[in-house]
Amino acid sequence: MTNKNLSRRRFIGTSAVGLAGITILPSLHACKTKTVSDAQSVRLGFIGMGRQSIFLLKGFLQVPGVKVVAGCDVYGRKRTRFETMVKEFYAGKKENVEVKTYERFEELLARQDIDAVVIAVPDHWHAVIAIEACKAGKDVYLEKPMTFTIREGQELVKTVRATNRILGIGSQQRSDPNFQHAVNMVQSGKLGKIEKVNAYVGAPPAPYNLPEEAVPEDLNWDLWLGPLPGDIHFNHELNPPITLDPVQDEEIWGAWRWYKEMGGGFTTDWGAHMFDIAQWGLGMDRNGPVWAAPIGDGSEFMQFKYENGVVLTSETFDEQKTKGVKFHGDQGWIEVSRGHYKASDDSLLPPETDSADDDTPYETKIPHQINFIEAVQKRIDPIVPVEIGHSSCTMCTIGNIACDLGREVIWDPKAESFGNDEEAVKRMHYQYREPWKL
Repeated sequence: MTNKNLSRRRFIGTSAVGLAGITILPSLHACKTKTVSDAQSVRLGFIGMGRQSIFLLKGFLQVPGVKVVAGCDVYGRKRTRFETMVKEFYAGKKENVEVKTYERFEELLARQDIDAVVIAVPDHWHAVIAIEACKAGKDVYLEKPMTFTIREGQELVKTVRATNRILGIGSQQRSDPNFQHAVNMVQSGKLGKIEKVNAYVGAPPAPYNLPEEAVPEDLNWDLWLGPLPGDIHFNHELNPPITLDPVQDEEIWGAWRWYKEMGGGFTTDWGAHMFDIAQWGLGMDRNGPVWAAPIGDGSEFMQFKYENGVVLTSETFDEQKTKGVKFHGDQGWIEVSRGHYKASDDSLLPPETDSADDDTPYETKIPHQINFIEAVQKRIDPIVPVEIGHSSCTMCTIGNIACDLGREVIWDPKAESFGNDEEAVKRMHYQYREPWKL
């Protein structure tokens, strides 16, 4: 068994990420040498200004050719934080860039001078806002998981292609050299025949049980809920407060993700990363498992089967309960997670390098956010296009549906159907609250 000692550059690139996102890799010299004309520049608006959005903001502000000009959030103090940070950034560079903030995303989308939007809102808003952004002629960087329901994902795929927009998903591990190398080893047959995969992500969502609290004066709670049922009460953990003096980040990640009324639990929060890598390695992008079931009582683990017979389980593969992926082949194995790479043999390890100009065979050697900006400029799909975001998100969701039902479900990944399983079909979507529509 061999454990990769990561080089400093490679370690920083794989470990400097938060729970659900990336700021930007430290070395941008390959991009800073480019001269970006006004015709190539990308004017960005941000929709959602919480903790993940701030991670993304700090990255996009550094990308050559990008100007952040607008932001939107239903929480007043977070609009103030965003505006303060952007203005201070451009003042420090002695650049005159006007930034304006909004409470309603429709006002931001109506601006003709905005080329693309970064959407980092709770999952139940992803589809509605992304679809409207595409219809408004904006390209979209959308946080993972792509959508809250399977039906939303189907509609978003259709809209992106019908409007000819660029949409990239924030599954940034696809731009990481270690994950890319692991997938290359699997797909090139270096592990032999894949027999099984462990992709540990954590537990499905639980019923909402936080106590009701008073809604802050500058938070539009009804608009935060949007299409969700109006009887979901406020608790500060769902939209954690911040202070503005000094400006700070939220102390916790928004807890909406852990409750089935609003999110998909660890299954979608981390599954959109680790299940995504597993499917990529297995060659199941734009495809998916044909069967899913809970393991035991379904409170933590689940399993999936693919048409080729490979079984994937979400059970742990080490004592540390590392959130990551382990590919088991009949000729070797690989474990990969953030900042961590183990393999059964030295020949399966990533190459040692500290040069940002190395000749690597992978799809991209630039940060995930830069990949999106270049996709917008060149009018090509980014490394995680909408169809891959949808297939990875769908896998997560059918796992949650199986656990919610407490039994196996049969899935047709080509038809995207549960067949005659009425209880599973019901869980492919929910009734939006008026006036919201899909």
